[in-house]
Amino acid sequence: MVLSRMDARYNEVMRVLREVIVPLVEADRGEIFLVLSEGNRIGIHLAGQLAGAPGNGLFCRRILEPAIHAIAPELEVVLSTGWRVPDGAIRLLTRTEAES
Repeated sequence: MVLSRMDARYNEVMRVLREVIVPLVEADRGEIFLVLSEGNRIGIHLAGQLAGAPGNGLFCRRILEPAIHAIAPELEVVLSTGWRVPDGAIRLLTRTEAES
C-alpha cells in the first residue's frame, strides 16, 4: 500500500493519531510529529518530555503500532525520539487545536 494524502486510509490514520495518540502523548507532556508518510512507512517522532524516555519502545509496540495497524496493517511504523525534531516534520495537534 502506498499511503498518500489522497488515500482514505491516510485520512483515517491521521484521524486516529489526532484523536487517540496525540492526547496520550500530550498527557505525558510530550510532543508528537509526523516525519514521513510514503510508501509502506510512516515515521513518527516523539519530543518534549518523551525525548529519550525509556517507555517509548513499549509505547510504540503496544499503543502506536496497533492503532495504525488497525487501519493499515501493512504500514511499517518508524519511531524516533529526541529533543531535536527532524527537518520537515509536522507537529500533530488534536482536532480542537488544529481547528483553532
